[in-house]
Parts: sequence; structure tokens; C-alpha cells
Amino acid sequence: MRTWFISGVSSGFGKALAEQLLERGERVAGTFRSAQGKQEFDRLAPGRSLGVLLDVTDDAGVRDAVAAVERETGAIDVLVNNAGYGLEGAVEEVSMAQVRHQFEVNVFGAVALMQAVLPGMRVRRAGHIVNITSMGGLVAFPGVGIYNGSKFALEGISEALSKEVAGLGIKVTIVEPGGFRTDWAGRSMVHVEHTIGDYDNTAGAFRRGLAARNGRQPGDPHKAAQAIIQVVDAPQPPLRLLLGHDALEYVGQKLGSLQAELLKWAPVSSGTNF
Repeated sequence: MRTWFISGVSSGFGKALAEQLLERGERVAGTFRSAQGKQEFDRLAPGRSLGVLLDVTDDAGVRDAVAAVERETGAIDVLVNNAGYGLEGAVEEVSMAQVRHQFEVNVFGAVALMQAVLPGMRVRRAGHIVNITSMGGLVAFPGVGIYNGSKFALEGISEALSKEVAGLGIKVTIVEPGGFRTDWAGRSMVHVEHTIGDYDNTAGAFRRGLAARNGRQPGDPHKAAQAIIQVVDAPQPPLRLLLGHDALEYVGQKLGSLQAELLKWAPVSSGTNF
């Protein structure tokens, strides 16, 4: 029986993943922001469902939470950094306080959890870190640029970490979902207070599209959870796992356009050496 530490299990991917793992007989330590959520989770599978009260922006709280779970279970085998939220607004429209908080949760909270579990994983020469980013961690969209930036950042950190721990028996996987029927575009989305008319056809259009598609996204969170479990079970898991046809489409288009642009400007790029 493995122990999974999953941040943000009150809804969406985290909830679906925790439920399926408990059905398989695994042990899950899941984080909540409310005492009620923690208590309900504790009752799901006593001894295997461990609710953890945690604000991922509290660095000391993160360290204490991980240490407490390790004392109770002996080891954390898999960390899933799932906690996060969306911020909707053109780059000029969002406040700097909103920018900083977006990175505090989506990036710094994830890094704090990674730093907290890595010492134990290094000692055991075993472990798997799964970071949930987004297709928006590889492709940017107008109207969610700060969110994209936070996910781009976690992508880069995760890729570097995978190279740092490659010889230590620790695996890293970045999961990049497309549109799934979670709370991301609804309850978990923060909106700017004031919009700018000049962005109505770009950021505004994207915002309206998100609202129109909310609740009708093609992705099934339960199938996403199955895919994550399959990757962790794999002897040689991938560094990146796209989830959904839309993610494959958008990232494929990005790679093609990036390659074309690199080749077009290659003479300029290669002409800058001494």
C-alpha cells in the first residue's frame, strides 16, 4: 500500500484521484482549507484517508504537514501537486496583488511541498512527484496570461527537478490537462474587477468563451484520475502527459508554429556569435 499526498482534494482532479485511490486500497493524505472537509475525508476510509488542514502558501505549515504525515505513515511515496486556481484578466487588467497571490499558490506552494517531501524520497531513493499544470503551461491564451505564467513556471521547475533527481530513484511527471469538467472555470476562477475595452476582442472574447463552455468541457475528471494512476504505476513514466484531445491539438499547433518560426529566423539567430 502506497501513501499519496495530494494537495487540494475537495473538488476536481484531486477529489476524483483520491476517491479512486481509496477504492484501490491505497492510503491518501489529502489537503483541505476547511475543518469540515478534513473531517469528512477522515471518515471515508479510516486509517487510509488522512485529511490535512493546509494553506499551501504557509511554508512552515507545509513542512509541518508533510512531517506529520510521514510520522503517521512512515513515508510519502507519491506527491501530487494539484492545489491551484485560475485568474482571468488581461495582463494589464490584473492587480499586482492578484499576480503575486497566483504565483504564491500555483508555484511557490508547489515548490514548498516538493522541498518538504524530497528529503525522505532521497533517503529511500524512491518516490514520484506529479505536478498538475495545464495545456496552458505550454500554450498561452489571451485573458489568462498570469495563470499561464504560473503554469509555465511550474513546467520549467518540474523539468529541471526531473534532471536533478534522475539518478536518485525519484520520478517526476508533469500532467497537462485540457478542458475538464472541474470547478476551474467556475468556483475556482478569480476575475478582475475592472476590464479595459481595448481588450474586448481578445481577453474579453476568451473570457466569454470560457463561461459558455463551463459545465460542457469534454474532459472527464475520473478518466484523468485513471490516467494519472496509470502513469504512476508505469515502470518508465513520461515526463509530460497531456490529457484530452484539445490539449493534444493546441500543443501540437504550438510546436508546429514554434518550429516554423525558429527555422524562419535561424539565419539571424545563428549570426550572433563572435
